[in-house]
Amino acid sequence: MTTVIDGEAVAADLRTEIADRVETLAESGVKPGLATVLMSTDPASETYVSMKQRDCEEVGIEGIHVEVDPDAPAETLYETIDDLNARDDVHGILVQLPVPDHVDKRTVLRRIDPEKDVDGFHPENVGRLVAGDPLFKPCTPHGVQKLLAAYDVETEGADAVVVGRSDIVGKPMANLLLQKAPGGNATVTVCHSRTTDLEARLEAADIVVAAAGLPEFVDGSMLKEGATVIDVGINRVEADTERGYELVGDVDYDSAKEVAGAITPVPGGVGPMTRAMLLYNTLMAASRQHDVDIDLP
Repeated sequence: MTTVIDGEAVAADLRTEIADRVETLAESGVKPGLATVLMSTDPASETYVSMKQRDCEEVGIEGIHVEVDPDAPAETLYETIDDLNARDDVHGILVQLPVPDHVDKRTVLRRIDPEKDVDGFHPENVGRLVAGDPLFKPCTPHGVQKLLAAYDVETEGADAVVVGRSDIVGKPMANLLLQKAPGGNATVTVCHSRTTDLEARLEAADIVVAAAGLPEFVDGSMLKEGATVIDVGINRVEADTERGYELVGDVDYDSAKEVAGAITPVPGGVGPMTRAMLLYNTLMAASRQHDVDIDLP
């Protein structure tokens, strides 16, 4: 029988641990603070930020939200980041992407203090991850790692295929699985739009992480019997529903579930873990900046 990996449950357990550690920090006079910055009127971005603020409130992290007029000069956003870098009550900074076209995304990522870069996207943090000495692991790949550990999926010696090579998921996911560390030591293949004979590579994989951004791109016929399938994708497709659409992953869930040994659903799989790992990184940042040991696993 296929195991359905419950990201909601694992994330809930993690949030409980985080809330306990927040209380430990409070005993030392420290309250972790996460600043979210929004320079957009996109409803999806507004929803994501609102959810992150609610998550902060749930575990006792101070949520600080800053909105920047999307029509303002790029320098306005850069100066906002500088101000947050200088604030002692802000331990983590997240600029909600995408930003307007006239703002350079790479400049935004470089402007955030690496010690407050709880997304793990600053070039210094990317370099540290590749070198095997990460300060902050990017939230989604780290969340995947936590899910694999929670369900006792062995990565050491496993053949893993990551479908997708984005800077946010694909590349850091491959690096984490490669690390000579717990949750790593896998043999990793990264596939993408130019990969030839993708099916043959997937059929040999013990672990598949689908993060290509293509609806139901991977189906059960491509998978090895008993493989663990982690679906990072979340895509809106037209459907005869009240909303006019439904959410699907990068994996065709119904066919893959017939083959996989374990699989994440969409929604309810990786998404809750991504949000939980943002809280995790914010707590880590506060602990580091105030030199308080909170023994966070």
